[in-house]
Amino acid sequence: MRRRDFLAAAACAPMIACTRKSEAALPPGALLDTGFDIGHRLRGRQFPAPTEVRRIPVLVIGAGIAGLSAAWKMQRAGFGDFLVAEMEGAPGGNSRYGENAVSAYPYGGHYLPLPTREATAVRELLADLGALQDDARAERPVYDEMRLCHAPQERLYRDGFWQEGLLPRLGVGNAERAQMQRFQERMAQLKEARDAHGRRAFALPVALSSREAKWRDLDRITMRAWLLGNGFDSPHLHWYVNYACRDDYGTDYGATSAWAGLHYFACRNGAAANAAGDAVLTAPEGNGWIVRALAQRLGAGQSSSWTERILPAASVFRLAQDRRGVSADVWLAAENRAVRIVAERAIWSAPLFLLPHVAAALPPAVEATARAGSYAPWLVANLTLAAPPADGAGAPLAWDNVLYGGAGLGYVVATHQRLEVSPGATVLTYYRALADTEPSSARQMLLAVGREQWARDILAELGCAHADLARLTQRLDVFRHGHAMIRPLPGVITAAGRAALAQGWGRVQFAHADVSGLSLFEEANYQGVRAAEATLARLGVRCTTSIG
Repeated sequence: MRRRDFLAAAACAPMIACTRKSEAALPPGALLDTGFDIGHRLRGRQFPAPTEVRRIPVLVIGAGIAGLSAAWKMQRAGFGDFLVAEMEGAPGGNSRYGENAVSAYPYGGHYLPLPTREATAVRELLADLGALQDDARAERPVYDEMRLCHAPQERLYRDGFWQEGLLPRLGVGNAERAQMQRFQERMAQLKEARDAHGRRAFALPVALSSREAKWRDLDRITMRAWLLGNGFDSPHLHWYVNYACRDDYGTDYGATSAWAGLHYFACRNGAAANAAGDAVLTAPEGNGWIVRALAQRLGAGQSSSWTERILPAASVFRLAQDRRGVSADVWLAAENRAVRIVAERAIWSAPLFLLPHVAAALPPAVEATARAGSYAPWLVANLTLAAPPADGAGAPLAWDNVLYGGAGLGYVVATHQRLEVSPGATVLTYYRALADTEPSSARQMLLAVGREQWARDILAELGCAHADLARLTQRLDVFRHGHAMIRPLPGVITAAGRAALAQGWGRVQFAHADVSGLSLFEEANYQGVRAAEATLARLGVRCTTSIG
């Protein structure tokens, strides 16, 4: 696909009339990414032999939320003899962040919904970090007011007007409104649905969901097919559901499993004593505040002040094991050499698609599941503005701002949590899931299109709602995620190989969100803690479970 054709296809029809103004001088900025070069090198196995051997009881491979959660749990249990190897130059994975003189800002995950009752490890983590100021197992705990998203939380731009909330309301006919009401009632019912064993139909973590066929069979069809099969044909409702699937999964609802699509609406039942049920926890850097807190506990920050507890820019390119232990060959980019790390146990908390390229003699079910994963590419841009953009008619600037029919998913305001009366410079974080074409083609275009073209495209799209945006934008940085998240296509959630992943591979436990099939913070945290507890048990270290 040619670049021009790709960009044309990415622009949704309702926004075409707004793509007229981006020929002015572009603001400066950088083009950043998640290490495409090292990923391609891993697949090619182009590394020299190790020059040194290091020994450690536990090696954690990957410092995303899963790896950091595993490290957190081991530390909480009083066990500190581990090392975390991270391929990127900084920890966080999909929750990485950046900062400038104006504000910190996210490169990925930007919020955390109120954790469900089942998400006990997330609750315990938030309590440990001070964001949950109550008993972690309370039905309606108290959360730190500074972490709860301030009002207004979200709004939608449509037909030249901003409305509160994201479900289209203004100008929608009675028949469509009735469908929307029926859909919301159905989702409320599914939130309460349980099987004969008392399991919720759609729980978070996924591992606690019902295994009854009536629910698992929903993983055989797409979310779009489910809507049509249940009499939902409202165009505005379809846009809303598709937006949800693109936002959480980077996947069009026509390709998303109905189980995953329904899980989005039915799994979250978290509550708080001091906030509404749809409240979210956030910060200028999104979920980066959690990354920073956990990294600091490991003695590592965003700068060069790393300790040996975390190895940045450290790529595992060979992984093997025998009855004596695990052997991992690691490329240290900063030192331009390889080392061999020998451990008693290992936790693989990197994306699963990398595993077959580095591990020898994987169990067939594990290898097949890892190779079968399809991953969504994403684009994230941070726009530094001299002042907030002009609002136009309707609801005022919110934390989350979405354009109906836009190619992207809208933007969040990094400075939203500030308490200043007079607004000043700000940062807008724009998200686009490249879900309009096959991931391989989208990745090729993600690499081929330069920052300047992305900047023009983004300014043109957001300029539909903010005529002064280009004038106010002082810097525009673009961050490319080539394999941002696993796509929950039909059959992914219920794949037989998921059980093999949960069981581990000899001395290696698997801890990435990919193990569940949904790329969610709660899943990464659960899998990391589960893997840490299993590893500690095999080492004879006793601990109180965080996931029971």
